[in-house]
Amino acid sequence: MSNSSATTRLTQLTSQLAPSLIIPPPLTNASNLLMSHPNDIVIVSALRTPFTRAGRGPLRQVPAANLLHAVLTATLTRTHINPALIEDIAVGNVLSPGAGATEFRAAALAAGLPVTTACRSVNRQCSSGLQACVDIALAIRAGMIDVGIGAGVESMSMNYGPGAVSDFSELLENHEEAANCRVPMGVLSEAMAKDRMIERTIQDAFAAESHRRAEHAQKEGWFEQEIVPVAVNIEDAKTGEVVELEVLKDDGIRPGSTVESLGRIRAAFAEQGEQGNITAGNASQVTDGAAAVLMMKRSTAEKLGQKILGKFVCASVVGVPPLLMGVGPEFAIPQVLKQAGITKDEVDVFEINEAFASQCVWCVEQLGLDPAKVNPVGGAIAIGHPLGCTGARQIGTILNELRRRKRRIGITSMCVGTGMGMAAVFVAEE
Repeated sequence: MSNSSATTRLTQLTSQLAPSLIIPPPLTNASNLLMSHPNDIVIVSALRTPFTRAGRGPLRQVPAANLLHAVLTATLTRTHINPALIEDIAVGNVLSPGAGATEFRAAALAAGLPVTTACRSVNRQCSSGLQACVDIALAIRAGMIDVGIGAGVESMSMNYGPGAVSDFSELLENHEEAANCRVPMGVLSEAMAKDRMIERTIQDAFAAESHRRAEHAQKEGWFEQEIVPVAVNIEDAKTGEVVELEVLKDDGIRPGSTVESLGRIRAAFAEQGEQGNITAGNASQVTDGAAAVLMMKRSTAEKLGQKILGKFVCASVVGVPPLLMGVGPEFAIPQVLKQAGITKDEVDVFEINEAFASQCVWCVEQLGLDPAKVNPVGGAIAIGHPLGCTGARQIGTILNELRRRKRRIGITSMCVGTGMGMAAVFVAEE
């Protein structure tokens, strides 16, 4: 039989097949990512406290362990899960002594977790919350545990300050790259903005847009799904009177922020006689808050009747020069895209931590991302950045926003102090 005859015969046979038997075209990588599998690591709850201003907000007198207790309690209450099924908790934290390991274990017990639920703390600077969640996800994937919570918490009111960074030994100080790890991030960002020629007005415009988006999201109630109220007793410093109140929303969002209003804020890290870039208006806010993410395999969630919000796909972590700390997402995001087998254009929403407007603007431009897809409900400049918590907070924010938009694929990312970057891919459930 000739080649042409064989082709004709094959066409005739194919046309006679039932539609269900015709081999479909190969799936795209994104299509593969969207498919459901029993072994998917899924998220069934992603909650956080309100984020309030350190030193001034209503959570200023609440210890980190109490903030963690609030989100753990809410997680158990809202999911109705049997606490005995939760085998491990990883908590991201940067500033508490010993990363809060002892008090966080105590907070878990006080929240109703049994003694059989293990707990530990994780400190990878600004990505601690994400690292905690990734650690739990990978432990489930490896079969080490079946159910776990990744969390993050920070009381910057109580623990932020010069003592947060220990003194370096002579050995470290005498090594140039090692010594760079102690350079304050504000100083680094100021230098980066000048070196990369990122104009102050561009940074202030980015910050104003973050506030505008967050203000709109807050007014529309888009954060309500992820926020759990926190009851607090606040003591008036002058009168000593104790007032009871319930904290319901973030308090750092500045309605009506403009390039002009932000442009009037004094630069914080400029050398004498120079016009600086980094201000309290275009950098992340110093904030108190906690977040918790409950994870398990899809098969387990279905067995327990848990509502699935989305799934964890993969994560990346990279190192960059300490003096270029802010470029971390520029390198972490391509790495995680490669792991997931997708392109940036197949991602529907990016949550990139706004440590500083300068570094976020730089990373978005270098990666060629659509600004409309980046932090669509605002970021840390408006919402705040409790260091060890942000990575866990971003997971709930991105899954809720993806579901609201009826979109599926999201990436969270952040730069990390001392010169690192981290990113992770999540898929929202339909």
